[in-house]
Amino acid sequence: MTSIRRRTLGLVLLVFGISILVIGLASYRYAAHEIEELHDVSLAQNARLLEGLIQAPLPDDQRQALLSSLENALLGAEPSDKRLAGNRYASKLAFQLWERGRLVLRSTSAPSEPFTDAPPGYASGHVSGHDWRVYVLDLPETSRQLMVAERDDMRGELTRTVALRTLLPDVIGLPLLALLLWWAIGRGLQPLSRLATAIRQRDPHNLQPLVMRPLPRELDTILGALNRLLERLSRLRVREKRFIADAAHELRTPLAVLDLHAQNALAAENPTDRHESLLELRGGVARATRLVAQLLILARLEPEEESQATAPDVMGNLLVEVRESLAELSPLAIERRQTLDLVADESEDWWLAVEPGAIGILVQNLVGNALRYSPDAGRVSVTLAADVNRLHLCVDDQGPGIPEAERNRVTERFHRAGPGAGAGLGLSIVERLLARHGGTLELQEAPGGGLRAVAVLPRTV
Repeated sequence: MTSIRRRTLGLVLLVFGISILVIGLASYRYAAHEIEELHDVSLAQNARLLEGLIQAPLPDDQRQALLSSLENALLGAEPSDKRLAGNRYASKLAFQLWERGRLVLRSTSAPSEPFTDAPPGYASGHVSGHDWRVYVLDLPETSRQLMVAERDDMRGELTRTVALRTLLPDVIGLPLLALLLWWAIGRGLQPLSRLATAIRQRDPHNLQPLVMRPLPRELDTILGALNRLLERLSRLRVREKRFIADAAHELRTPLAVLDLHAQNALAAENPTDRHESLLELRGGVARATRLVAQLLILARLEPEEESQATAPDVMGNLLVEVRESLAELSPLAIERRQTLDLVADESEDWWLAVEPGAIGILVQNLVGNALRYSPDAGRVSVTLAADVNRLHLCVDDQGPGIPEAERNRVTERFHRAGPGAGAGLGLSIVERLLARHGGTLELQEAPGGGLRAVAVLPRTV
């Protein structure tokens, strides 16, 4: 890809060249028009001057002597005459004096036939192989007619000369301008080059913000965006390291237990002991699988930017999703002969803005904890309530509950409420997910003993 310097220089030179061309054409047309008018005025002035000489109040013999002197001087003048050497256009200017169809007087460059037969005023004629611009003047009180003419090729040559001399400095200065622009653009892009060099020499593991001062306003905006990106990458790396550390810490014990159950199964000498060890191994695999799933969910719910911490505006039906999630959990309740109740008013409006799958995660964790801590043949009740702005999901169990002093800490990552507790991730996941939706989690004592978990969700985020 072409560098910014070359592309900018090319565009500037293209614009400058087109501008010179347009200005040159406009200047040429303007100069041609002005020169035409100037020469026309000059023709009229010369005609009036000659009229004054010819019509001077002199006796006839003196006037005839003056005309003869003018004729001899004009006819005897040569283009090589030193008096005309300084004017390259002298031989292209001419005049004639006619009297009753007879040529009385003419200049050296004038032909012997009339320039034109047009009436007095400006006219054009073609004589002696040249086009002429003519000014015809009738001398008053005489039968004489004065014609002052100028060759058209002289006018065109003069116009071209004026235009070329006007454009020549621009054409000659274009290479110099290109060099100056190359230097100026390069100097203007030096901060960008310094920024690129700093990024190129940066250690890939160094995600600290770049500090470069002073910088132009445009590059300062780019540097700010780059530093925000580095900050996000740093957060992602911290999340990644924390996830790896959490996973390694939490999976160490379950994997050791699985290995122990496998060893017991291999060492068992009778089928009953082997069967019990395999059942324990299967239960350990299920617990490890649940732990990994919770770890992945928690990692996904880690906050990034504040602008990304809100849930998308997707409408979901709380009652329908809770009912489907409870149906998935019913095998766990049946296995322990537990009763799983759902209390909700079908006529209420249960629609709310929620992330896809978020309700399932809430129910899986809250009801899953309730089933785990409730005794065999116990009861877990799920109650839904609605008002104008919020929806409430209430889960009551018959387990040992959580002491009031511990309730503020059980939502911390990997905090266990007792020796029989799980990985300490379920309530942390619930609280994080509710926070993303602008909701809250309240832990209370259930009316029949045990724990009541109340998730409050706003209808709109």
